[in-house]
Amino acid sequence: MMSSSFNIFRVGISVVIMCIFYKSAVDSLSELSPQKYFSTLQPGKASLAYFCQADSPRTSIFLEELNEAITPLQDYGISVAKVNCVKEETSRYCGKEEDLMKAYLFRGNILLREFPTDVLFDVNAIVAHVLFALLFNEVKYITTLEDLQNIENALKGKANIAFSYVRAIGTPEHRAVMEAAFVYGTTYQFVLTTETALLESIGNEDIENAHLYFFHCKQVLDLTLQCRRTLMEQPLTTLNIHQFIKTMEAPLLTEVTEDPQQVSTVHLQLGLPLVFIVSQQATYEADRRTAEWVAWRLLGKAGVLLLLRDSLEVDIPQHSNVIFRRAEEGVPVEFLVLDDIDSLISHVESNVHIEEIQEDEDEDTKSPNMGQAVSMAFLQSYIDLAIKLKGTSTMLLTRVNCADWSDLCTKQNVTEFPVVKMYKEGKNPVSYVGMLGTEDLLKFIQLRISCPVNITSVQEAEEYLSGELYKDLISYSSVSVLGLFSPNMTTAKEDFTEAGNYLKGYAITGIYSEEDVLILSDKYAATLPALLLSRHKEGKIESIPLANSHAQDIIQIITNALLETFPEITVENLPIYLRLQKPLLILFSDGSINPQYKKAILMLVKEKHLDSLTPCWLNLKNTPVGRGILQSYFDTMPPLPLLVVVNLHSGGQVFAFPSDQAITEQNLLLWLKKLEAGLENHITILPAQEWKPPLPAYDFLSMMDAAASQHPTRKDPECTKEMDVQENDKKQHEDKSAIIKEPIETLRIKHWNRSNWFKEGEKSFRHDNKEL
Repeated sequence: MMSSSFNIFRVGISVVIMCIFYKSAVDSLSELSPQKYFSTLQPGKASLAYFCQADSPRTSIFLEELNEAITPLQDYGISVAKVNCVKEETSRYCGKEEDLMKAYLFRGNILLREFPTDVLFDVNAIVAHVLFALLFNEVKYITTLEDLQNIENALKGKANIAFSYVRAIGTPEHRAVMEAAFVYGTTYQFVLTTETALLESIGNEDIENAHLYFFHCKQVLDLTLQCRRTLMEQPLTTLNIHQFIKTMEAPLLTEVTEDPQQVSTVHLQLGLPLVFIVSQQATYEADRRTAEWVAWRLLGKAGVLLLLRDSLEVDIPQHSNVIFRRAEEGVPVEFLVLDDIDSLISHVESNVHIEEIQEDEDEDTKSPNMGQAVSMAFLQSYIDLAIKLKGTSTMLLTRVNCADWSDLCTKQNVTEFPVVKMYKEGKNPVSYVGMLGTEDLLKFIQLRISCPVNITSVQEAEEYLSGELYKDLISYSSVSVLGLFSPNMTTAKEDFTEAGNYLKGYAITGIYSEEDVLILSDKYAATLPALLLSRHKEGKIESIPLANSHAQDIIQIITNALLETFPEITVENLPIYLRLQKPLLILFSDGSINPQYKKAILMLVKEKHLDSLTPCWLNLKNTPVGRGILQSYFDTMPPLPLLVVVNLHSGGQVFAFPSDQAITEQNLLLWLKKLEAGLENHITILPAQEWKPPLPAYDFLSMMDAAASQHPTRKDPECTKEMDVQENDKKQHEDKSAIIKEPIETLRIKHWNRSNWFKEGEKSFRHDNKEL
């Protein structure tokens, strides 16, 4: 039932995710036939399906709630579908009318549970019931005090217990407990009851509200003793429970010898104050016992530390025996003289302001404990990565819960969660700074061979440029980059190597510097030093001179080369194209775009008419958030397809291509010229609104943009062509690479002159951004 917080998924080069336990998705309910639905089920993956007659009015309310449950269930790797039955359907799930009022939960093709729809009365009930069924082994449902005592006795000296009382199954509080169990179920034993008599038997008569207790059983070695119990005083919400458990995981008492103003603990990160019990060598033992007693009284409310006055360089008033530090930054510490423990507890409790954490989206972004939710979502992506690598890689995937391995995480310079690092024996660990999705991680791992690869012959160079040398990697990077240098171009080769090393995991780069390099330079009309860019989708190779180009210049050249000419915009790649600081020419489409539209736009690109725009298209079926974007432009949903120009960088104007005109090369060119001349009126102006990260550690826009915006931070002494190397990495390495934190990418050009709007602004960028 219990498992270590350090779990191994595969074997080989090590990739470690460090978490303190949200793959967010905006989606609509998939509608499938029974045959199609069962063909989509994957081994080990959970799926909730509702079988019904198409367009049945009796199910409309339930379907609304089921649609609301898609996103939260996807956060836990659970897919949701509506299965449309027809009269001639023979599936057992498409039976009589009364049978069609049920939803079914599958793991793979195995039926786990069926739910009458009246049980799944809202989104909270749906999520709670589904997780409850999937977490059958992690959450024990009990009805009597004897059941609780038996579990408590069985776990003494082994594990701690999270015991919850909820008024009914399917309530928001029940959902919150299940979501916490999804994260912590392998670390703690979750116990649940709805029996008021059981709650009253442990001394709590408040049966109108849900409650959660933490039973400290792991440290109880004497089986005759009762486990200490700590009551969570906040309302049972998902984030409140995460915060509460986090404080339970923190050390009860910490000894420090440094300036109290400089001490940092998890309590401060959670918005809780610190209490320093001032001690000296002569009274150390008594002071420690006092501090431990205070720590138990304040558990979950404040962090308690024992401060040794004798070894402290900072002056403390002679009579002060307690130092109180608030969680707010910049507030000076208080030096107190308190005569008894009750006075101390009273002082702390009267100064602790515990705000109820709201569950809505806006408040979620303000929570100081967001690392729980982010880590929880990323864990599913990490597991999906392990599944994709199964049987194809000698990579060791592990996860470390920093709540249990705080010393290890500290040594590895882990200060934000979640963090992914790649370890290889004899080299410094590499921190992954890209998006926290399965495909981005997979690309990073598969492209780790490039740093750059040393090509040793003309034949090998041709195989490299054709994609044959690394044909398995073309799906991860459609452009191969080859640097051409004379043997004596030492500085140029060093700059290219530094750039290639930085782009390791993001692009395929190679270097050729043999005596016969002129064979390649003559063939591809390249003046040395040069880059050859092989675009495998287009089947063409172009050359770019590198004279006087430094590492950062080369990185920018390669990064720009990786961008598509007419990309499909998604949530993930939007920041990359916003970095170009150009107005967006967006074709909104409800599905694949008409080839004629694509041809017209690409022709304008080829003829250099769109050099100062970023042409792109958005598929509303793949990126449903596009509907909300269009509604913000037009108030009501306009007919599709629709072409607009959005100037995010200055002014925020949005222009729409006339809906009564065909999207042709000639019509587009005439319309763009009218824009340039200031003859078109905008349909709306976007309000200036800053995109702030929810917390400094969760600057997701910077994560999206990291591969394209950061500067090189490290060099590796050598590169290898080996795809998979078996490693037994028994050493711990410190991450010696510099950590560079850059501000949020500015998304607005200083000036967009109507009379010359194709020129990019060259002045400094403003930091106030606009919504797309």
